Amino acid sequence: VRLVESGGGLVQAGDSLRLSCTAPTGTFGIYAMGWFRQAPGKAREIVAVISNQGVSTYYADSVSGRFTISRDNARGTLYLQMNALKPEDTATYFCAQSTTYATLRDGFGEHWGKGTLVTVSS
Repeated sequence: VRLVESGGGLVQAGDSLRLSCTAPTGTFGIYAMGWFRQAPGKAREIVAVISNQGVSTYYADSVSGRFTISRDNARGTLYLQMNALKPEDTATYFCAQSTTYATLRDGFGEHWGKGTLVTVSS
């Protein structure tokens, strides 16, 4: 399964960005999907997770209220709308998928993308 992230870039604090992650549409709807990020020198951390039909979502405390995860199963695309960006949001953002929502919330994805870099300047 090939996951491809896009939408990263260099922005200023307070700006918004929308990340996208595309996947094969045939099986997209059976997977829970999530966004994770890794800053230089730090461990990978969860950002947000969404269940296979979009009914359930989870957000890390650090992004709750600023980021919104969503998905379009017909298009095989996962989104992350990021508002009010902060310098501490600077990281490479990865999308991942798992057949189990709880497993993905624990950070274990079956498939991972290569990531897209988000840099937020102060």
